[in-house]
Amino acid sequence: MHRRTRSTLRRVALTGALLLAATAAVPPAHAQARAAPDGRTPAGGGLSAVIRYTENGIPHILGRDYAQVGFGTGWAQAADQVCVLADGFVTVSGERSRWFGQDASTDGSLSSVTRNLSSDLYFRGVRESGTVEGLLAAPAPAGPSKDLKELMRGWAAGYNAWLAQNKVTDPACKGAAWLRPVTTVDVAARGFAIAVLGGQGRGIDGITGAQPPAPAGGARATAPLEADPAAAAQAAREFFDTSRYDMGSNAVAFAGSTTASGRGLLLGNPHYPWQGGRRFWQSQQTIPGELNVSGGSLLGMPAVSIGFNEKVAWSHTVATGTPVNLHELALDPADPTAYLVDGVPQKMTRRTVTVPVAGGDPVTRTQWWTRYGPVVTNLGAGLPLPWTTRSAYALNDPNASNLRGSDTALALGKARSVAGIQDALARTQGLPWVNTVAADSAGGTLFTQTQVLPRITDELAARCSTPLGRAVYPASGLAVLDGARGDCALGSDADAVQPGVFGPGKAPTLRDAPYAENSNDSAWLANADRPLTGYERVWGNVATPRSLRTRGAVEDVSAMAAKGRLTVADLQKLQFANRAPAGDLAAADAARACSALPGGTATAADGSVVDVSAACAVLARWDRTTDAGSRGALLFDRFWRRLTASTPAADLWLVPFSAADPVRTPRTLNREAQGIGRALADTVAELRAAGIALDAPLGEHQFVVRGGRKLPVGGGTEALGVWNKVEARWNAAAGGYPDVANGSSHIQAVGWDGSSCPVARTLLTYGQSSDPGSPYSADQTRLFSEERWVRARFCEWDILTSPQLKVVLVRERR
Repeated sequence: MHRRTRSTLRRVALTGALLLAATAAVPPAHAQARAAPDGRTPAGGGLSAVIRYTENGIPHILGRDYAQVGFGTGWAQAADQVCVLADGFVTVSGERSRWFGQDASTDGSLSSVTRNLSSDLYFRGVRESGTVEGLLAAPAPAGPSKDLKELMRGWAAGYNAWLAQNKVTDPACKGAAWLRPVTTVDVAARGFAIAVLGGQGRGIDGITGAQPPAPAGGARATAPLEADPAAAAQAAREFFDTSRYDMGSNAVAFAGSTTASGRGLLLGNPHYPWQGGRRFWQSQQTIPGELNVSGGSLLGMPAVSIGFNEKVAWSHTVATGTPVNLHELALDPADPTAYLVDGVPQKMTRRTVTVPVAGGDPVTRTQWWTRYGPVVTNLGAGLPLPWTTRSAYALNDPNASNLRGSDTALALGKARSVAGIQDALARTQGLPWVNTVAADSAGGTLFTQTQVLPRITDELAARCSTPLGRAVYPASGLAVLDGARGDCALGSDADAVQPGVFGPGKAPTLRDAPYAENSNDSAWLANADRPLTGYERVWGNVATPRSLRTRGAVEDVSAMAAKGRLTVADLQKLQFANRAPAGDLAAADAARACSALPGGTATAADGSVVDVSAACAVLARWDRTTDAGSRGALLFDRFWRRLTASTPAADLWLVPFSAADPVRTPRTLNREAQGIGRALADTVAELRAAGIALDAPLGEHQFVVRGGRKLPVGGGTEALGVWNKVEARWNAAAGGYPDVANGSSHIQAVGWDGSSCPVARTLLTYGQSSDPGSPYSADQTRLFSEERWVRARFCEWDILTSPQLKVVLVRERR
């Protein structure tokens, strides 16, 4: 025992000596070369950093300043994700059609566009208009801080240095001509794309496809279409429904009054895509005396997005705030590219963009911009916004002026309490589409929806909504304002860092509740005993049905808080409990309805009669979880998806929703519902045709394949309400759900025990690297399959005693 202790101490001493020598070799800040003023040349020279790698390839990046930490971060991200990163830089430079063809599609990580051509027209237009450069030049706090600019400069230099000094082995881009060095502007452009994901990024098809009608009397002259109010409201509701997004999340903070240590606890469980450029990546960033933070960053982002330090931990969840609004334009009768404001004509700005195309001639299109934003002709297929000779619609996205997201991340990483988290959010105001949930070592908790939203008050919407706006605003929070009236302009709050947005003082916020939880519903039930109300509709709704995931989460975390004496181990159990609230609500009644079917048969959608009698007992015996070994989970999953897709909620439940009992209603399955028999018949027929037993363990048919090995995956879909969300595409020929599209991603369970180090367990479900040849491309996926965790190494002793410690000095070569 003493020999092992002495051996450990000796190794720490030797590692510390190496670290000191490496750190001493890092050039001082004043020796760093600067990037060209326009940012268009590869960022400066002479940068370096120390990277300490521990288990699972997690880098702990050490530098003397922000540029050096950025350098180490860019280097380490490139080492793990160079192909995915490079693909994203092709996107934001507007060159996808050149390299991949105009009709192919993106991976969806930087916009919701359908074709490369539309993506290129938009992002090349952003570049050619100098939008990002203008935002970089804006003084803080409206623009990015000096520290963030240095971090981005360093990130670009680190990425470039890795690319120059290493051979790419990932087959996704090995030898690709589109691999190139990047600039600070490229890094900022990626941040811009992330900022507008919920706004312009979802309207690109409608922006790039918007073309004026012919002059009055021409073949394309049109009158305004009379939209069906109910249909428009439903389309807007669905377009902005957070439960339909690829991205989602759960997070819960527990106060010291509920924990064994008297200190806070945080469980963050973001649901993000498992492939492509919207993956998280783990690291620790350290500038001695300035910054020491560990957590997950979105790829290409230079700062830790969600994470923890020695005093506080936080996570984000996709918020219900509607991040855009529309202005309905009254057009000049003689010119459909001119609009009236208080009777005065104003010309639209023409943005002509030419995109190079592989195997063909360049494509040139014109986009049209107004004082409110770009003209847009739809928000999704269900909400057309026609440009006629009389009217058009302009999309206002305040996050198109927001390059502060990484400043917010930096400020959160330096916070020392939940009060510090709230202050960081208020000072930087950079979060475009997420809530924040936090806990601290003093036992405090926080939920806040401090995000950048257009300043749409209910009063403004009532006074200035057009007929379309009066239909869609109550349903979705999407305001459609009369763009012809100057008095309908968005006002400003004194505490807002940019005009036309809400200040942080208006954000729904809950401090120091026993628990604070969010699962992508509105702020209303962040704590069911202390509901939040009184906010404007644009932030989200109140007293409306909650998702099954929210209902199950509130049931679970409120019971945990009431029980008390909670520890990090309890958070870990919650993450992998895999309880299916839909099963608790409906499985027993579904089994009874099945047993009551005459002759044990039901009629499928194609008219065939199917013997479903064997399914009745499987549903009755199911343990109501989506563990990999659960028998009956797959049967219920396929049945429930069909039933809820075809049966309105009013017909599904006997006890309707009540705002006085929102967690327990609606409930009691209507066993007489018309769709139950058909859903059972279709599900049984489907599984039998695929050769899948009705009681097959879930993990046999919900899995991923890594390195030729089949890894069973527990967890469940949004429809089932499972906290450990896993969304997969059904492929019966491939065995069921043969891959995970999105779901649990960078999971962190964090607490404090009174020592100088946080107690943290993490799990990056898809691993650090997208290169299938990397040892870190599937290691954490295997852990996720086995419901095991990574012990986070945060303090120096933990890092230096890692049995897999590798210390690397990375630097530019001149």
